[in-house]
Amino acid sequence: MRKTLFRWAGAAYAGGGMENRFDGLGECCPMKVRIGTGATDEEAAAVAAALAEHVADTVEVFLGDADEPAAVREPPASVEPPSTAADASADVTAGAAEGEELGPTEREDELREEIAEILEGGPEKYRERLPEQDKLFVRDRMDLWFGEDGLKFEDGKFAHFDSWHPNSPEVDEYDEGTRLPADGLITGAAEFEGRELHFMANDFTVKAGSMAEKGVEKFLRMQQRALKTGKPVLYLMDSSGGRIDEQAGFFANREGIGKYYYNHSMLSGRVPQVCVLYGPCIAGAAYTPVFADFTVMVEGMSAMAIASPRMVKMVTGEEIEMQDLGGPRVHTQESGSADLIAEDEEHARELVAKLMQYLPDNSDEKPPQVDPSPPSMSPEGIDGLIPETPNRAYDMHDLIDRVVDGDSFFELKPEFGKEILTGFAHLDGRPIGIVANQPAHRAGAIFPDAAEKAAQFVWTCDAYNVPLLYLCDTPGFMAGSQVEKDGILEQGKKMIYATSEATVPKLSVVVRKAYGAGIYAMSGPAYDPEATIALPSGEIGIMGPEAAINAVYARKLNEIEDEEEREQLEQELREEYRQDIDAHRMASDVVIDEIIPPSELREELSQRFEFYEDVEKDRPSKKHGTVL
Repeated sequence: MRKTLFRWAGAAYAGGGMENRFDGLGECCPMKVRIGTGATDEEAAAVAAALAEHVADTVEVFLGDADEPAAVREPPASVEPPSTAADASADVTAGAAEGEELGPTEREDELREEIAEILEGGPEKYRERLPEQDKLFVRDRMDLWFGEDGLKFEDGKFAHFDSWHPNSPEVDEYDEGTRLPADGLITGAAEFEGRELHFMANDFTVKAGSMAEKGVEKFLRMQQRALKTGKPVLYLMDSSGGRIDEQAGFFANREGIGKYYYNHSMLSGRVPQVCVLYGPCIAGAAYTPVFADFTVMVEGMSAMAIASPRMVKMVTGEEIEMQDLGGPRVHTQESGSADLIAEDEEHARELVAKLMQYLPDNSDEKPPQVDPSPPSMSPEGIDGLIPETPNRAYDMHDLIDRVVDGDSFFELKPEFGKEILTGFAHLDGRPIGIVANQPAHRAGAIFPDAAEKAAQFVWTCDAYNVPLLYLCDTPGFMAGSQVEKDGILEQGKKMIYATSEATVPKLSVVVRKAYGAGIYAMSGPAYDPEATIALPSGEIGIMGPEAAINAVYARKLNEIEDEEEREQLEQELREEYRQDIDAHRMASDVVIDEIIPPSELREELSQRFEFYEDVEKDRPSKKHGTVL
């Protein structure tokens, strides 16, 4: 009635208007309405009568700019006049005087019931299946992560409400099987381990956590708000991908699912993005984990792949199980797309809690410091740990444990590119990133996977202002036909590029061997470190003694028929070569900055990192480099 009346009245007085109905004392005056001069007296009378009945007050209708009204109408006697502001105030005052307390009405009670319905998630039958998969219901998962008071707010609970809820005017008959609460995707803000962050979480009970128009809109808003707030983003992924039967509403749209990855790219290096996988994430859903800065996969339930096993069979004829296609083992050992494997949901939370200790909220801030603690193993054992012969293996973890604060080394991608160790640690309470060759694995030679892993880690540390410590003990980049096919030059280039571009404080330690281009990739003297220091076991050369003797003196040695004489000459040449490349010669020639007693390495590094904390470095003005 109300909408219809004013649409009709509006058409009648197009170009006119209404004047204020109240005087300065808040008393009601006649409503004055001006309509077009082309209207007849009968039309003016009809407008006046209709409005007088509607507003329950006297209405004067004027034609154009006329001073006298063309029609005046009083409201019918049966219509009660509206209460004035003074009347309303008096009513409230009277109620308060009588001790009446205002409280929630049925309207609020109904809203709370609707919210409770939404919080129940998808159809009950799907919730009942979660324990069989060792999964938590998404709302219980959020309680695990944020506790009872950690959830600050949620956005979009009512997304897709009108399509399924019985209170919706669009639902004729409620069907439990069509429940789409929150459109299967939860977004909001929370406090996690004392840090505020944005988050999203798929509800696997709603169409297997699949994504559609309303959920996509929520996801995009969350990302866009993170760009404004500069707070980290946590993705709790458990999605089967996009809903194919609803793709017209979200797939290729400007603000569709493709915008996820545009926003991921904008957020990259701006705020930390951490992703935890709880289920098989297929197709579009698999890109969020690989765009994230850090990805954790939960053992026994998570996977990610560009296509499902069924689709793979249809396209290629290959029959394969989901875990073999894209399970945690595949992505932590072979592809390098995931950083860590969690044993269960609780362990996943623990891993992320440890990770966040080393990261700032955004690229404008420095990572938080903690109270220092002594190393778990004595630095006095460093020199005895390192073998004198360059080819004998030892575990670099043991050296790291003698340098950094106790139990603080948080290794990333430990099963991928094992020839290099990457991870965060605290050194006297200060967060640092460590890139260290691992002599215990293939002599610490740099293979393509290891170079790729190191490049990504260096790039990430630089983005979030984490200083870098390089521990060099490598024969250099691996040679051979297979590594050429695997892209050793391409991946080596990326590692060297990342090291070159990093503007955070960098310290390079020559632990033992630094042969070939290995010293370049490990931020040697030419790569703008704050210092290159060496232990007395350090050596820097184009190649190791064995290779050098073979390259330079092979013909001369082969001409010696007496085996003992040949071996003696080899030994002499080897020792002579090692003298040319050892740390003392490098320090004498000022190639390196200092030789450090091994037991003082921790203290030396701590002092240098503290001193260079605010170092500023310039890079050429350009749009960006061309190395990816």
